Amino acid sequence: MTEITDFDTLREAMAENSGQPEGPARNARAEELLTAAEKLNTPLAVIEALGHQLKVYNYSSEKGKMFVPFARLLRLWDERPEDFDAYETHSLHWVFKWVSAGMLDQPHIPLASIEKWLGEMEHRYRLAGHSERAVRSAEHSVAAQVGDVERAERAYAAWLAADRDSMADCHACELHGQGWWLAEQGRDAEALELWRPVLEGEYACAHEPHSALASSLLPLLRLGRPDEARAHHLRGFRLVRAMESMRGAYAEHVEFCALTGNEARGLELLAERPAYFTDDGQPQSKLDFMSVVALLMDRLTGLGLGDRQVPGPADREWTARELATRARGEALALAARFDARNGTAHVSERARARMARRPLAERLPLGVRSVRPVPPPAPQVAVPPRASGTGRADLPALLAEARRLSDTLRPNAVEAWAAAAEAAEGVELDPRDRAEMADHEAMSLGPEGTELFERAASLYTEAGDPGEALAARARGAYVRALGGDVDGAVAAVTGPYDEVLALYAADGTGTRQTVSVVMSRARILTRRAHEAEGDGAALAEAEAAVREVLALVDGRTGEDVRLAARVAEAQAMLGELAGLAGDLETAAELFARGAAAFVAAGLPWFAVEYEARLASLAHHLGHMAEAERALQAALEHGGSHLEAPGRAQLHLQLAEVIGGRGEAAEAARHALEAAHWADAAGESATLGAWARQQLGGLLLRQGRWAEAAEVLESALPDLTVETHGDGAVVQTQWWLGDCLSELGEHRAAAERRLQAAEIARHWPEQHDHATLAHLAGESLGQAGLPAEADRAYARAGDLWRGLGNPHGLIRSLRARAWLALSAGDGLAEARGLMADAVRECEAAREAAPDEEARQQLVTELGHTHRQFGDLLARSVSADAEGATAREVLEEALVHVVRSADLFASLGDGALHSRTGAELAAGRLEADLDRPADAMARARAVLAAYDGLGGAETGDGDGEGEAVLVRRTEAEQLLRLLTERRA
Repeated sequence: MTEITDFDTLREAMAENSGQPEGPARNARAEELLTAAEKLNTPLAVIEALGHQLKVYNYSSEKGKMFVPFARLLRLWDERPEDFDAYETHSLHWVFKWVSAGMLDQPHIPLASIEKWLGEMEHRYRLAGHSERAVRSAEHSVAAQVGDVERAERAYAAWLAADRDSMADCHACELHGQGWWLAEQGRDAEALELWRPVLEGEYACAHEPHSALASSLLPLLRLGRPDEARAHHLRGFRLVRAMESMRGAYAEHVEFCALTGNEARGLELLAERPAYFTDDGQPQSKLDFMSVVALLMDRLTGLGLGDRQVPGPADREWTARELATRARGEALALAARFDARNGTAHVSERARARMARRPLAERLPLGVRSVRPVPPPAPQVAVPPRASGTGRADLPALLAEARRLSDTLRPNAVEAWAAAAEAAEGVELDPRDRAEMADHEAMSLGPEGTELFERAASLYTEAGDPGEALAARARGAYVRALGGDVDGAVAAVTGPYDEVLALYAADGTGTRQTVSVVMSRARILTRRAHEAEGDGAALAEAEAAVREVLALVDGRTGEDVRLAARVAEAQAMLGELAGLAGDLETAAELFARGAAAFVAAGLPWFAVEYEARLASLAHHLGHMAEAERALQAALEHGGSHLEAPGRAQLHLQLAEVIGGRGEAAEAARHALEAAHWADAAGESATLGAWARQQLGGLLLRQGRWAEAAEVLESALPDLTVETHGDGAVVQTQWWLGDCLSELGEHRAAAERRLQAAEIARHWPEQHDHATLAHLAGESLGQAGLPAEADRAYARAGDLWRGLGNPHGLIRSLRARAWLALSAGDGLAEARGLMADAVRECEAAREAAPDEEARQQLVTELGHTHRQFGDLLARSVSADAEGATAREVLEEALVHVVRSADLFASLGDGALHSRTGAELAAGRLEADLDRPADAMARARAVLAAYDGLGGAETGDGDGEGEAVLVRRTEAEQLLRLLTERRA
C-alpha cells in the first residue's frame, strides 16, 4: 500500500479507493486516508478526505456513520469557509441531502431533530442562493414516512414546482423518487410512465436504473405486464447484485420472486447475501429486507415446505417456518421503533401489509434455472363421488365412472379403476368387475403386467366373454414386446389372433374385441419391423397387419370412440412403417392423417405423439411451416394432459423453428416455456440447459444484453462437453462474452472468450478459435490490460495467417499497433506493426484470386493507411512543437492521402470512406499551416455531395445521415479555417 506523503498521493489513493467494491473494507480504507490527510497539515486535504469518507459511507451498509464526519465538515465550513474550493463548497451543500435521508432511516434520531435539520438545510441553501427543490424533496420524504399524506402531497407539489439547479438530485434519482410516491398512492401506470426515461437508459447514475427497475416490478405485475416485469427483474438484479448499499432494491427482487411462483430463486437470492440478515447500519433497508424474508418464508410454509432448510442468519440452521417467525419479529420490532420516533403507526401498517401480500402470478417463468419447490406428497385418500348411508364408498358409482372413462378413452381411466378397486376391498364382486379391475391394473404396470393380463383373461372367460379374454391375452403379449421380448410376443399373440378371428366369424364376439387383438398383433409386428431395420419381409408383414385393422373396422365405427381411435392409430402406424422404409413424404402425410383422425374422434390428446413425429419429419424435409403448425397443434391438443417433459420438448422445437424464420421474440417465448417445463420435469441439467442456451441466444439477437447474460450464466454450469457437446459450450461462452462486452464488463467478457477459445483450439477447423482470440483481444484492451490484449491479438494473427485470412491478420496487426501506442513510449513499435499491416495487405492484394477479392483488399488497405495516419497524428501531443512533431504529421498526411486515393479507386461505393479520409487530410494540412490546401479538400468534399440529400432523403440504411455528417464536418472545417484567416 502506497505511503501518503503529499496531497497528490492522497488524491490518487482516494480515487483508487472510490473504484473498490462497496463495503466495510472500502470504508476502513477511507478512515485510514482521513488519518493520513490530517498529517499533511493542509486544510483542503482534510476537507477532501472527509468528503471521501462521507461518499463511501453513503454507498454502503454503514450509512449511520455519516453524521460524525459531516458534522466535522460543517464546523470547518463555519469556521473557515475560505479553506473550501468551489468543488468542495458544492459537495458540502450536496451532502445535506444524504444526511437528511440518513437521519430519516435511523429510528434513534428524534423527529424533532430531523425537522430542525430540514430548517437548517433550507436556511443554508437560501444563503448559498440555491433553489428549494432539494429541500422540498427532503420534506416530502419525512412526511411520507410518518404517513402525513396531506403534507407529503404539498411537499411533492412544491418539489415539482421549484426550479432545478445544481443542488437538485440527478434526473434519474428525482424521477425514481417521484414515481415511487405515485406507486405508493396506487397510481402504477403514472409511475411507470414517469420512470420510462430511466428504465430506457435516457437518465442514469450510480444507483439508477437499478432502483427504478426494482421498484417497477410489482406495478408491472399489477398492471398485467408480466413480460416486462420478468425483463426488469433479470436486468435489475444483475445491477444490484454486487452493490452492498442496495439492500432495499435487493429486497424488492426477493419480493418479486415470492409473488410470482419463483420461491426457489428467492431462496437463492437470500443465500447470496447472508450479511443482509444482520447488517444494522441502515435500519430502514433492514426492515424492508426482513419484511420480504417473512413474506417468502410464509409462502413456502403455505406450500407445505415449512420444514425445509433455508438460508438465514449464520448463527444457526433455519427452517422456513422458523425463519418466518424470526424475520417477522425483527421487522415489526424495527417498524415499532420508527413509529415510536414518528408518533404514528404508519411504518408498522406498511410492514404488515407487505408481509401479507398474496401472489400476483401463480407461475411466471424467468428463464434462469430455478426449480420450484414441491411440497411433500400428501397421503392419497380415495374420494368417492358418493357415499352410501353406511359411509362406505358407493362402489357401483365408482364402477360406472371408471367404465365411462375407459369406454370413451378419457384420461385418468386407469386411476378411476384403481379407486374402484380400493373401494371394493372386502366386497364380493362378480367376475366381470374383477376382470376389468385386473385388466386396468395390468395396463398401469406396463411390461410388469403380463401375469395380471392372464388373470384378467381368466376372469373374462369366467364372466362369459371369450373375446375380451383373448383381447387381454393379446395385450399381455404386447407388453412382453415392450419389455424387449419381441419374438416371445409374436409367439404369444398368434394363438389369440387365430382364435379371435374364428370366434368373430362365428359371431361369438364383437368387432371391438376382435380389433383389439388384431391391433395388438399389428403393434407387435411393427415393433419387430423396427428391430429388423431394413428387413423388407418384416416391414411387409407389419404393414399387412395394420391394414387388416383398417379393413376390419371399415364402416363399423359408428359412435364407438374406441374403434375410431383404432383407425387413427392404424393410419399413424402406417406412417411409422413408411418412415422405416425411407418414404418420408408418405410418412409425414400418414402421421398428419392419423393425428387428424384422433382430433375428429374427440381424442386430441392422442394426436400429440403423432403431431410431434410429423413435426420432426417436416423439419427434416425442410417443410418448416408444416413443422411449426404440427408443433403448435401438439401443444394445443395436449392441453393439461401433456406431461412436463413433452411440453418442454415441444416448446424447444418451436423455439428452433420460429427462431429459424427470424422471429426472435416469439421464439424466445417458447424457449422460456421450454426452460420452465424442463425444470418442472426435473431435467434442468439436460433439456433445461439446452432451453436456456437457446433462450440466451434469442435474447442476444434482440439486443437484450443483461437478460441474455443472466440466462446464459444460469445455463453454463449445466452445459457439459459430455452431455451437450463442446460446440454448445463454446457457443454459450461466445454469446455470453458478446453480452458482457455490450454491458461494459470487459474483463469478464475476455474471460468467457478465452475459455471458449481454449476449447475451440482443439477443433480441426480453426476459424472459431481465431475469431474468439481476436474478440478476447478486444475485450482485454477495453479492460485496460494492454499486455494481455497484445498476446491475444498475436495469437489470433498467427491463426489468421495459418487460415489464409488476410483480413483477420491485418486487423490484428492494426489492433496491436494501437495498443503499442497506448503504452506511452511505443510509437516505434506501433509504427512497425502498422507497416507490417500495410505490407501484408499489399501482398494479399497482389495474390488475390479474383477481382472481388482484390476490391475487398483495396478497401482493407485504404482503412489501414487511414488508421496508420490517425495513429501517427494521435502520437503528437496537442502542445508538441518543433521539427520532430512536424515530421510525424507530414508522415501521417502521406498515409491519409494514400487512403483517400485508394478509396477513390473504388468509385461511388467507397464515397463516404474517401471523403472521411479527405477531411482527415484537410485537418492535418490545417495543423501544418496549409490553410489553402485544407480548404480545397473541404470544398471538394462538399462538391462530392452535390445533389445528394441529407438524412431526410435517406433510404433507411443510414445513407442520408452519412451525407449530412460529412457535409457538416466539411462546413465546420471551412468555418474554422476562415475564422483563423480573419
